[in-house]
Amino acid sequence: MAIREVTALEALELLDGDAVLIDVRQPGEWDAGHAPMATLIPLAELPDHLDELPKDRVIVCACRSGGRSLRAATFLDENGFDVVNLTGGMIAWFAEDLPFESDDGEASIE
Repeated sequence: MAIREVTALEALELLDGDAVLIDVRQPGEWDAGHAPMATLIPLAELPDHLDELPKDRVIVCACRSGGRSLRAATFLDENGFDVVNLTGGMIAWFAEDLPFESDDGEASIE
């Protein structure tokens, strides 16, 4: 089954409901800037965190541009989660001027 792709605005609408956002980038990418409602779980660590993720809520997967998050979404789908992929990742999120923050106050997508 193909993973459903959502735009940044569609993802935000899901998050305004009861969906959760996981960011599967690396910590350095996260530090440069991320959605404030996201939880960081690097792609390689995702299998170790399955028991922490809700099976009764939609999970929106995000990365920088959408490739790693599609792999994460596929993995989660195969493990029984209701999941969508953020098309264009944090680049698309940032381009839509959606909530974005960084630890140093100078959020960017590098």
